[in-house]
Amino acid sequence: MIDRQWIGHALPASVLVLERGRLQFFANAIGETDPVYTDVEAARAAGYPDLPAPPTFLFAAELDSGAVFRLLEQLQIPVARLLHGEQGFSYHRPACAGDTLTVHSTIDDIYDRKGGALEFVVKTSRAFNQHGEPVADLRSVLVCRH
Repeated sequence: MIDRQWIGHALPASVLVLERGRLQFFANAIGETDPVYTDVEAARAAGYPDLPAPPTFLFAAELDSGAVFRLLEQLQIPVARLLHGEQGFSYHRPACAGDTLTVHSTIDDIYDRKGGALEFVVKTSRAFNQHGEPVADLRSVLVCRH
């Protein structure tokens, strides 16, 4: 069982510099066809200062920093038992190539279902740009199957 003492735990902040090549790679990997995500001129014509991050890209911030893997170690969740439960985003402003994002995350809840066969870890995060402006609120649910 995952120790409920982790509820309320704040993870170390994750910092991610949005690099143009990384954003283009991600957009291509998810099959994004809108040129605004891969072509700087198309992005600028659409009113962005540079390539915007694709909608689900912010989930990668903590993955890239290693914070999620450190969390799994702390919670003693083996990767082989991990399932992706859900994720959600609420956006406040675009994040674009050249921005530096800082993500602050907290474990909001840990609970089980099916007599403990499944345990859920609810994590919420807030992403801010280099100006301290909120970019997005994120929510993810990790599932550990026993």
